[in-house]
Order: sequence, then structure tokens, then C-alpha cells
Amino acid sequence: MLLHVDGIQKRFGATVALDGVTFGLEAGQVHYLIGEKGAGKSTLMNVLAGALRPDAGTIRIDGQRYRPESPLDASRHGIALIHQELSLCPHMTVAENILMGREPAKWGILDPTAADARTRELLANFPHPELQPHRIVGELPIAAQQVVEICRALASDCRILLMDEPTSSLQRGDVERLFALIRRLRAQGLGIVYISHFLEEIREIADVFTVLRDGRSVASGAIEDVANEQLVAHMVGRPVENLFPPRTRHDAGEVVLSVKNLKAEPAVRSASFDLRRGEVLGIAGLMGSGRTEMVRAIFGLDPIAGGEVSVSAGARSSSHRTLRSRVLRERLAAGIGYLSEDRKREGLALTMSLADNITLTNFRACATRGWIRLGEQHDQASRWMRALGVRARTSEQPAVTLSGGNQQKVALARLLHQECDVLLLDEPTRGIDIGSKAQIYEVIARAADEGKAVLVVSSYLPELFGLCDRLAVMSRGRLTAPRPTSEWTPESVLHAAIDVEAVA
Repeated sequence: MLLHVDGIQKRFGATVALDGVTFGLEAGQVHYLIGEKGAGKSTLMNVLAGALRPDAGTIRIDGQRYRPESPLDASRHGIALIHQELSLCPHMTVAENILMGREPAKWGILDPTAADARTRELLANFPHPELQPHRIVGELPIAAQQVVEICRALASDCRILLMDEPTSSLQRGDVERLFALIRRLRAQGLGIVYISHFLEEIREIADVFTVLRDGRSVASGAIEDVANEQLVAHMVGRPVENLFPPRTRHDAGEVVLSVKNLKAEPAVRSASFDLRRGEVLGIAGLMGSGRTEMVRAIFGLDPIAGGEVSVSAGARSSSHRTLRSRVLRERLAAGIGYLSEDRKREGLALTMSLADNITLTNFRACATRGWIRLGEQHDQASRWMRALGVRARTSEQPAVTLSGGNQQKVALARLLHQECDVLLLDEPTRGIDIGSKAQIYEVIARAADEGKAVLVVSSYLPELFGLCDRLAVMSRGRLTAPRPTSEWTPESVLHAAIDVEAVA
């Protein structure tokens, strides 16, 4: 057996992250690791990659005891980790990030020609015009940065590849290229531990599975012998009948947000739609199509080069008014809330408490004469944490201490506490486990049923089809006219994403 993990335990103070995890990995095998956020998957990956030391248990590689002293030591043993939360140096180039610690040199001097060639060789697996060796990583979109993270792991020529949510930011074309690469690596005898919450993708590449729950391995076996419903039941400890909640379907109400001929150069060339009270409008599209830039322009984060954005937020406004300035306070006053696709850089103030993050855009709800009532702030934050199932000890702990899924719930709780009439959600379930997805879908559906207007940008088509009333597709900066979701198919969405004029 290439890798054997037996009884691994890890504590962080009173928190038990791993409580006796056991599984094995054969050479030429893809082992699927599944579990909710907080189940211990990322902690286990960090133990295997040398970033954390286990408190108990043993790890063996080729039958030999393995206890890495550092990530560098793990790399020397042939282990590479692709992080879910990007661990890149944003001020450095793509080539510098990919080849960090493995720079080609002659007589101790960096060989830039060889570095460029090696970087291009690795990037050839994921061809994109933005992905050039000289580009600064911090200037790239999240999906492109994810590709850089993958290529950095591949540069190590490892024997054991640990993949923690590698497709969470990738478009379907990149996912297919990644899967083709995984098949080649498997054929070459590599062992791959693969974490993902996209069950429909796993059956394309995985051989065996292990389910983690509350830090323990609770089920394992051949992937072909288990149904998706069984995997989910093992993961959450109960059956999950429907991932998407039933919607109260009714005629949508008044137009709350109106976007006419919006331009936000260079990414957005033309976008028009009306968002009505009580509906969920989905926006699909490929990476770089302009989806995120459109939402950011609507919220005032990016400049608008042309067109008009107007809002009527119910009781906050008796008629439509045009939003002209980029002052975010104007958007907040109009009842608009925005959830960024990048929760670490834009979605949360990571060093601040959960209570501060949740109440950040509506301090007035827990303040008197400009002074925050800390007890009331704690109570309000705690209510939202319970409502969204945020796993945390207290509302006073920093947001940075939570897992990615729980951080996303906190970011969404802020919008709900803000009492928005319009919710602009950019990739609301990116990197979220299935149980948490179901909770967030319920929150979105309930918000729409209560009369809020919801815009959802997503790369995950089942999410758009299962949740949205209408759907539009962004392609090369142009948005198709929204149509009822029932009039779309996955194939027509993809066709529109490639050639918007075909359905415009």
C-alpha cells in the first residue's frame, strides 16, 4: 500500500479536529474523501502535508513510518497538496508561484528561460489567455489563481497528490481538463486523495471513498457500490431527501432592481435585466465572461462606463431612483446587499469577531446614540449563527478561526442582518459541503418567499436549475435576456456561454 493512515488524532485546545481517522491509498488509485465542513478533511490534509503534527496515530508510506517535520519534508517524501483556500503570493508572478522552491538554475543562478519553459509546460494543461508566466497572480481572477495552485503542486513531481476542493472555482472546461490530467497521473501510478462536494463529478474519476464525520472515518468502500444518497446520509448522519428546497411558486412582484444597457469596461459590454420581488434570478457563464464584474458594478465596487442602474427597495423608496455614485453607503441605504465570491479578501474582516462581521453593515440595529450595545450585538449575531448553523464556540471569536464553509455562512448572515431587499450573491456556495449547501439554499429560497429579490451568480449549473426562477447567461461581456429556467437545458446554457448571439 502506498499510503496508510491509522488512528490519526488531532486537537486544537478543547476542539477535537481528528478523532481516529483510518484509510489507505494504493498506487494508481483516486481515493475520494467526503465530509461536511468541520469534519476534519482539511486538517487531515495538512497533517499528511507536514503543516500539522498529529497527536496520535501512525502514517506509513510504502510500509515505512512517515512523520514529516515540515511541508518541505513532506515534499521530499513525494507528497504535494493543492489547497482549497489559495496559498499563493499575490505580489509574485505566475512562474514564481508555480516554481517556488524548485526554480531551475545553472551554477546556482536562476535560469529564466528554463523557468519560463517549465511554467508554460505546466500551464498547457489549462490553456487560458490570462495565464502567462509573467502575470502577477494578485491581478488574476479566482478561477485562474486556482489553476496556478494546481500547477504548483504538479511542479513537485510527487507520488502522492492531495487535492482539497481543486474544482471549486473552475469552469466545466477546466474541470474536464483536470480530470483528464488526473487519469494520466493515475495511469502513471500516482496515488491521489481527492476532496470534493460535487458528487456528480466524483464518479468520473474516483475508485474508493472514505466518509469523515466529526473527525472520525465512519464509512468506506468502492465508489461504484454506493449511491449518492448513502454518501450524503453517512456524511450528515441523517438522510437528505432533497438538496434544493421546495419553492412557493407565485407570480413575481414589482421590479426592485432594473439594469439597462450596463457597461463596465472592459469586462461588461452590455447587460440588461429586471429583478423582481420574490424571485431568484440566476446568472451563468464561463470564467472571464464578465459575471462578477457586472455584479460589482451594480453594487458600486467597479466604475460604470454606461447604462443605468435603478432601484426601488419597498418601504425604503416609493419610486425607482437611479444609482449614480459609487458610494457604497448609497447602496446599503437602498437595501442592496452583496456577497463576494472571495470571502477572505472581500467577504469578511477576518481578524474581527463573528458578531462584528455579522452586524457590520447594520450597527444601528444594536446601537444607541452611536454606541454599540455589546450584549444586544452578541444576541443578534448568535441568533443568525443558529439560524444558519454556524459552528463556532462564541460570537466573540475571530472569523479567521472558522472553516471556509462557516465563514461563508457568516458572510451571508451579514446580509440577512442588514435586512436587504436585494441580495446580490456571487458564488454563494463555492467550497461549501453538501449539508451546508442545503442550508444556504433554504435561506435563499426563504428570502425569496418572503419577498426579497435575489440574484445568484454561479458556475454550478445544478444549483442554478434547482434554485432559480429565471436564468440568463453571460458571454464575452454580454448578457442574454433572462428566461424561465424551464426553457433552458444544460446544453443550451453552455451554447449560450460560448456564443451569446445564438440565443440573444
